[in-house]
Amino acid sequence: MRKFANMIPAFHLMCNMPTAFGAIGTAFNFHVDPSMTLGVGSIGGSSLSGSLTPFHLLDIKTLAERQEHMEWIKNPPALYFNRNCTEEALGDLAKKGTCQRIMIVTDKTMTSLGYVERIKNSLQGQGMSFSVFDDVNPDPDMNCIRAGVQACNTFRPDTMICIGGGSPIDAGKFIRVQYENPNVSIDDLAARFIEIRKRTNEFPEHGKKIHTVVCIPTTSGTASEVTPFSVVTDDDGNKLPLFSYNMTPDIAIVDSSYTVQLPKTLVAHAGLDAITHAIESFVSVVANDFTKPLSKKSLKLLIDNLQSSYHHGDEKSRELVHHGSTIAGLAFSNSFLGVCHSLSHKVGAEFHLPHGLTNAILLPYVMEYNAVENPTRMTAYPTYDHPQSLERYAELAKYLNCKGNNNKELAKELVNKLQNLNIELEVPLSFKEYGINEEEFMKLIPKMAIGAFDDQCSPANPRFPLVNELEEVLKKSYYG
Repeated sequence: MRKFANMIPAFHLMCNMPTAFGAIGTAFNFHVDPSMTLGVGSIGGSSLSGSLTPFHLLDIKTLAERQEHMEWIKNPPALYFNRNCTEEALGDLAKKGTCQRIMIVTDKTMTSLGYVERIKNSLQGQGMSFSVFDDVNPDPDMNCIRAGVQACNTFRPDTMICIGGGSPIDAGKFIRVQYENPNVSIDDLAARFIEIRKRTNEFPEHGKKIHTVVCIPTTSGTASEVTPFSVVTDDDGNKLPLFSYNMTPDIAIVDSSYTVQLPKTLVAHAGLDAITHAIESFVSVVANDFTKPLSKKSLKLLIDNLQSSYHHGDEKSRELVHHGSTIAGLAFSNSFLGVCHSLSHKVGAEFHLPHGLTNAILLPYVMEYNAVENPTRMTAYPTYDHPQSLERYAELAKYLNCKGNNNKELAKELVNKLQNLNIELEVPLSFKEYGINEEEFMKLIPKMAIGAFDDQCSPANPRFPLVNELEEVLKKSYYG
């Protein structure tokens, strides 16, 4: 038997067993690995009453065909736009009949500019009562949130109006969460995702006390008036991007009359933040047929009108930039962002820099990092089956009339266009040029890179970031 076994090129050789006649497995040979054989089975499952034919030798399998999981678009149910639309929009709010006690969340600047008084006059004309909380600081922290919750506990509002830049709107969103759910922890709500739309910790439902949130942006950048995001600094000084579609505002009032008095620096920084939203949302692995047109249209509006808005401040360019910012927000609310924002959160928190400024400096270097055909690792997402960032940058470049003979040249021209825009808007091209201390920046690079890797914006980046690669991006952004 051993001699025979050595001569025959067989995987299994069985003698005096039912499997010798084609029955592999079952009660007769528990310790024999299964294999394909011809013949009949020992319990009749594959027995034949007639002759064995070619039909019986066919190996037919049933395979499951992959079906992509459900996607969605979730934006505010109502959006009002065009100059001086505020009063009419608030009139519609009054007609609902359920908005009687309004908490206005804002900052001291909005009060001093008279914007809060404008809201109060409109609410008084509609017969609604209100209270004002205007103690929001530029980067809202938990002390600010707790003070806002206390103001809500005192007034007991059923509606909230947030007016201002990104900070008052972000603060208002999270004040509502904490007011209605006082026992939730910001650390739990900021916990990383299992997958871009699946949380490790459930975000609480709200609407039990404040059933309507109205957001009125006075700057053209964050688009927080239409997004499910809120950026809040915790008690340890960490800037945490919080996300839940439960935080999507109910009504957005995009009234460009509030942007007339914006200082030039804020116009530049906010506008470049919006451009970053448009570009990152377009190359995101979650970008889809519904978000890409929004990304492209917003980018076109911003690129075509931001310089005029900065240099001349005319009503039309301010209005179009304002609209472009909100449209970019509608896009990235549903396609998310990337590592430019991840890095920007960490650099901004360490050096207390304006968010739009850090985005503007980082974006060209992040684009160069992403624009490769064979990344070290590609981010995994069901609808993202191959690296596409280079071709998508090229698509944007052609849409903006950049010239190039291939995708690499087009992507490079898009980067050049953005850096030339930075120069035109008097924004530095590197953190060194901005004046940040070299030794201090280099010392913090490992910390910032690790923090950016763990940031909630990173999972949608088209190139899966490695920590050492993020360190290199930070070094390039410092030296230029």
